[in-house]
Amino acid sequence: MANRKDIKVAVLRIEGTNNEQEMYDAFEALGASPELVHLNQLVKQGLPAAEKRSLSDYHALMLPGGFSAGDYIRAGAIYAARMKAAIPKDIEAFVAAEKPIGGMCNGFQILVELGLLPGTGAKLPLFPEAVLNRNDSSLFECRPTYLKQENGGKCVFTRKIPKGEVRLIPSAHAEGKLMVASEEAEKTLRRLRENDQIVFTYCTPSGEAAPYPWSPSGSTGGIAGITNEMGTVFGMMPHPERVFHRYQHPDWTRDTRHTADSAGDGRAVFESVLEYVERKF
Repeated sequence: MANRKDIKVAVLRIEGTNNEQEMYDAFEALGASPELVHLNQLVKQGLPAAEKRSLSDYHALMLPGGFSAGDYIRAGAIYAARMKAAIPKDIEAFVAAEKPIGGMCNGFQILVELGLLPGTGAKLPLFPEAVLNRNDSSLFECRPTYLKQENGGKCVFTRKIPKGEVRLIPSAHAEGKLMVASEEAEKTLRRLRENDQIVFTYCTPSGEAAPYPWSPSGSTGGIAGITNEMGTVFGMMPHPERVFHRYQHPDWTRDTRHTADSAGDGRAVFESVLEYVERKF
């Protein structure tokens, strides 16, 4: 793609999402053309023609954080059910076309509920393989968290972050504990590692695995983010859009390596996926 301005990013929302503006701003700052799209616009029923949208018209789909549908039943479950009921073929075609889908926080929860993560293909499964359960603390955990980049290059959202690098990305969630069926946990973790699907794990500032509070949820394997087998669907619990700029970091005035205008630790996530789209389409 010759012009980044031609990259159309759908930031999808329904009632209860609340991080769509930060996500929109991140893509706009990098020269892309994001659009805030309500799920009803993709469903298209009862709307004037000017308000209707088609998922196929976009190059990337982003699911922001928040508390969609009040997080009733499970976080992200209602949003995922509505997507699965209304536009299943559109979603499957989007994934099959290797167009990227990213979900942060509530967006990650939605992708897991859809069954796109951990993900073995483009077809939406009947049941999800995993769940994001309540944090071990039973509290809403809101704090800076350190993440170690574990991916070897498969994930299109993190190719600009070297493997093994530690970045500060804030977390804000009550249901961030990634879990799979207990009898399948060891097998699933092994498969995720072998398929290069683990993207981020929680860690100390020096990159060592550690329990609470470094890992705010008690997530299986300390996992903070994963990708599908294709590397095009990506979800993470922390919020990279909240540290897009260096001045958004809690310690930026004490960190003499950077200025206020320097890139924040989350910017590379958005840069990576835009570079992928530029090369792919």
